[in-house]
Order: sequence, then C-alpha cells, then structure tokens
Amino acid sequence: MSEQKEPFKTLIIGSGPAGYTAAIYAARADLQPVMVEGMQPGGQLMDTNDVENYPGYPEGVNGPQMMMDFRAQAARFETDIRSGFVTKVDFSGPVHKVWVNDEEELEAHSIIISTGAAAKWLGLENEIRIRDLGGGVSACAVCDGFFYRGQEVVVVGAGDTAAEEATYLAKLCKKVHMVVRRDEMRASKVMQHRVENTENIEIHWNTETVDVLGENTVEGVKVVNNQTKEESVIDVTGFFVAIGHKPNTKMFKGWLDMDATGYLIHKPDSSHSNVEGVFISGDAGDKVYRQAVTAAGTGCMAALDAERYLAAKGIH
Repeated sequence: MSEQKEPFKTLIIGSGPAGYTAAIYAARADLQPVMVEGMQPGGQLMDTNDVENYPGYPEGVNGPQMMMDFRAQAARFETDIRSGFVTKVDFSGPVHKVWVNDEEELEAHSIIISTGAAAKWLGLENEIRIRDLGGGVSACAVCDGFFYRGQEVVVVGAGDTAAEEATYLAKLCKKVHMVVRRDEMRASKVMQHRVENTENIEIHWNTETVDVLGENTVEGVKVVNNQTKEESVIDVTGFFVAIGHKPNTKMFKGWLDMDATGYLIHKPDSSHSNVEGVFISGDAGDKVYRQAVTAAGTGCMAALDAERYLAAKGIH
C-alpha cells in the first residue's frame, strides 16, 4: 500500500456496512480513502450473532464474520484502514481537519461520516450477558424477529419505536408482552391505536424489568409493578429493548446540522451535509430504517457524492 500524503482525497470516519462500502467505492474511484475505524470496528453488527436478511449470504452469516468480509474487500482495494477514534473536527476551511484519539491531526479534502448509532440498553447484568451470548436479547425486531416465530416475547418501551417493534413481532410471534413503565405510552396516537387493535399484544402498565432469566438463552423476564411493588415472571424466549438509539455524532456538534436527538441531517436525495465536502452515511443519519443493507447503500451514495465533489473541485 502506497503511503498517502495529506491532505487526503477522502477520509472515512467510522466503519460498519456504511464505512466499508464507502471505502470500496471510493477506492475503486481512485480516491485513495483513509479510514479511521472508530471505537467499535465493524459497528453494531459486531454484537449481532445471526444475520439472515443481507443479500449474498443464502445460509446466513454472523455479524462479526460479515464485517470481516466487508473489511477484507475494502482492504483488497487498498483502503488505508487505521485504528483509532475521532475525537474532534474542524470543518471551517476548504481542507477539513480531524483529530484521532485527541492526538494525531489528519487533513482531507472530503470527509465521509459513518460513525453509526448505538442502541440504548437497560443495563441489567443478565440482559448484557445473554445479549453477548446471542441468547435472545435484541434491539432490532426486523433483524431478529424471524427467530421467534410462534413464540412469546417481551418488548420494553413506550415510544413509536417500541410500538413498531411490537406490531411487527405480533405478525410472527404467538404473543407479545409490552412492558411500559408508566400508565400511558409516549407513542403517537396512530401507533398506540395500532398496538391496542392487535389482539396478541398485551400491555403491562406501570411495569419495569427487574431481571432477564436464563443461563445461556432467555427463559423469562422478571418484572415489577412500580405502583403495587408486586413482582412477577413473564415466560418468554425473546427480550427486545426498544428504548431508543443514540447516534455517535457528539464530535460533530457545532459543525453539522443535526436533529434534537443528534442524528445528522443530510440534504434530500443525497448524502451532502450542510458543510461542503462532508458527506453522511449509515445510522448516524438514519433513525428510520437502521439496517445493514440501507447503511451500505448510503455508504455507496456518500462515496459517489465525494467523487463528484472532488472532480468538480479539480482534485485528482
């Protein structure tokens, strides 16, 4: 691999399906991309055991293996992949600056952001332990609901995401238990009505999760009514946490437009941010779909947009 000279043509911040796809397209366009992989190289899929809905893997694949495949393909086209975490940026000039681990300063003519988002968890010891074992704890019904066909599951949450997860799972599962800590839901009225009109969804009001039961897989969920203090066990095989995601965009605050929760805002029908030469891909700018395949698609878009931007600037 030839040593790149700064400023780089393209610097990719983050990895995962979006970052690696952006790298593949950018490298093939001779943009000689440099990638800073981030705190969790490979992104959320490194915590996902089985992926069966990504095209090209007819027998399914585990998340870490899939990300190794993506990474190997990016490396094959001579992407300069570096470990580290971008802690600060300066997008004030025509050449953009980023700092890795608060120490190393890098400069690039174009930036592709693929820092992703992280699911919020309750933080219970067994929740995290069983999640890491791939034993039935998930934050994505669309990704993992298939594995619980004909079974009973719990969904924790009261917003639109929780309502959407519950109604999706209700099509596959025998019964869905929604655990809601208040006596009302935060979801929009249309989503609340959809939940209420789904026969196999049972809402447990004023209820909080105490523990996730099971050794290697979910065997039940212990809950408590926060009004009566009565504890009970819901017998289920799946535990879905739907209390939101947090985009990894803190380092861009003050530079890039973002919504109230931190998701980056891109211009319609493109990956362009509000800063010239900075492009958005993956879950950092997507709070709707959050799928590996859609993230990869936006990584492709960002690389194509970066290529056109650089060509218009006469940077070859």
